[in-house]
Amino acid sequence: MKVSIRDRDALLAVSPAALSAYARVAGWRRGEPYRVHSDIYAGEELPEIIVPRTEHLGDYASVVSALIETFADVAGLDVLTVYRDLITADRDVIRVRAIDRDHSGSLPVGAGANLVCGARDIVLAAACSLDRPRPLYRPGANKEANDYLRRVRLGQTAEGSFVITLLSPVVSPPIQMPLVAGATARNEPIERRVTSRLAEALAAARRATDDTSGGDADAFPAAVTQGVSANLCEALATLTETLPRLDISVVWARTWPRDVSRSISRFASHDAPILRAASDAFRSREPQADVTLVGLVQRLTRDEADTDGTVTVRTSIEGSNQSVAAVLPQSDYHRTILAHKTKAPVVLRGDLERMGQRWRLLNPSLEDVIENDMVLDDAEPESSHTGEGRPVRKRRLKKSR
Repeated sequence: MKVSIRDRDALLAVSPAALSAYARVAGWRRGEPYRVHSDIYAGEELPEIIVPRTEHLGDYASVVSALIETFADVAGLDVLTVYRDLITADRDVIRVRAIDRDHSGSLPVGAGANLVCGARDIVLAAACSLDRPRPLYRPGANKEANDYLRRVRLGQTAEGSFVITLLSPVVSPPIQMPLVAGATARNEPIERRVTSRLAEALAAARRATDDTSGGDADAFPAAVTQGVSANLCEALATLTETLPRLDISVVWARTWPRDVSRSISRFASHDAPILRAASDAFRSREPQADVTLVGLVQRLTRDEADTDGTVTVRTSIEGSNQSVAAVLPQSDYHRTILAHKTKAPVVLRGDLERMGQRWRLLNPSLEDVIENDMVLDDAEPESSHTGEGRPVRKRRLKKSR
């Protein structure tokens, strides 16, 4: 029995761009305009069709219904399958497929909630890594990534174990260039750049997991430039810890086609410990932002041709005395020379990073030099940095009267 879609609202959800892209992928080519708002499409051994360029037509819903039936007849598919393809033809589609142990197509409520949250987190991690790949992100501080995520839609679940669908924002066709596969990344809109980075990061995380299992300790750090981060690894670990297998696929929008129609990466429960360890390792190496250190200048180093100089300060980190190196500009470096001569404590500020057994201060600035004509006053404490990012109380130096 032939089935037709008659729900007007459902038909209006199909965009003209989706109709045009679907027709081109199926072999039709646009020809002459038809009246004001439509075009004639034709193809070898294909029936001639009229595709609207706008949905602002009185009979738009009926035109869409007729096109769906034509597409279904040509492809040998049912109209519901074609309709689902058209609904997502102008969007990149991210599908996360969880395979539970009983293969019943259902999940415990808690696992289902984790699946949705985990899918959101891997997309957000990919969006954060677009312009400046880093081992760790503070997602709340990335406005562009959060703006993108707010435009991602949660689609209907699908059959086949338990599948959730995320619909990336609409990917508009390229402007002033042919609609062909292999468009360069620099021309891609952010909607495609995020999903491309997601596919790249998932594939890199899969390879890094395998390489780490084989004994390569540098596999995950080497994958940072491809979008692998503590955030991505943690989300994947959380998902795979409770599920035997997880398939994550990206299907590219027909409005901006690629050489390969989809990308897929697979993870299993035995990957979870490696992914969790990678996340922890990334976090432990990430610089601690905007910390303040108080200590004595231990060493000064500067080449004759340089204006900047390296200062090594002895201070307290994680409850023990440590040496921290910082490269200071000429004016600050000159002040530390005087502080070193008079054994005056200095106050430095920057991002604290551990490199193996050594510490260094990134983006440093000299906040103050505590002069020698000061005496201790226990009544007023001053904070000094600890390795956990929390201040400890330290006696404040006060000028003598």
